Amino acid sequence: MAHGIYKIGIDLGGTKTEAILFGPDEKVLYRHRVPTPRGGDLEYEGIVDTVCRQIRTTTEHVQGQAYTVGIGIPGTLDPRTGTVQNANTTCLSGRSFKKDVENRIGRRVGMENDANCFTLAEAVQGAAQGYHLVFGMILGTGCGGGICIDGKVHHGIHMIAGEWGHFSVDPKGARCWCGNRGCIETKLSGTGVSNSYYQEYKERLSLQEITRRHRLGDENCRRIFNRFLDDFGRCVGGIVSTLDPDAVVIGGGASNIEELYSKGVEKVRRYAFHRSMQTPILKHHLGDSAGVYGAAWIGV
Repeated sequence: MAHGIYKIGIDLGGTKTEAILFGPDEKVLYRHRVPTPRGGDLEYEGIVDTVCRQIRTTTEHVQGQAYTVGIGIPGTLDPRTGTVQNANTTCLSGRSFKKDVENRIGRRVGMENDANCFTLAEAVQGAAQGYHLVFGMILGTGCGGGICIDGKVHHGIHMIAGEWGHFSVDPKGARCWCGNRGCIETKLSGTGVSNSYYQEYKERLSLQEITRRHRLGDENCRRIFNRFLDDFGRCVGGIVSTLDPDAVVIGGGASNIEELYSKGVEKVRRYAFHRSMQTPILKHHLGDSAGVYGAAWIGV
């Protein structure tokens, strides 16, 4: 992280686009959220406009001093072409989003996957502070992941390190938007669990409502929720077995389900390739601030 200058971070989410400004002393000086444009033929142009407007509005608070800009996006940059790949916000895929923003505002920006921004923030100032190798996972509308080693994001040669959400764990499972079946995202995201419930019972319930009804003793919700916990155990247990991180930190809406840190961890212990797994499974400390904090810290 650069010191002695202002830092602007933009977190581009599916529903909101948030801007933050850190002063040279790392104190938050400004913060603003606006809706993210969704749908329609001009969705991409609307997103570019929104991000650039957020940057310009934030720079008004810099008072002519030097600053960096970093942007977290729901996808990654192809290292060969510089275009966005694997984006949940599908209108970004194949587009030169970084270049388009830079051309519009007349300066360079840092750009990083939003799960990487989350993981960086939690590793540097959040729940996983002080751990060497951190795996961060976002269990929200989608399912993302990132790897941070000694306070630095690990990317891999394809820039997709940590993208566990699209690891297929069930070839007979539901079709994922990525084209595969049974991806982790179809099992653990709020959307995936809601879809599973609908497929079995033809009623549309959110993961939050399924959790609430499960706690009240609803049998259908109990079955779906217990399956969710078992899937959590298998998927996180697989990450622990593969990566053997010093800590796992969870963000996103599902991270607030307390059963993940009790029964869920028991399931992880069952599936991990170690008889006495000690890996801490941590709830985020920075809440939904983590993504925009991390975006500010990867700025150039």
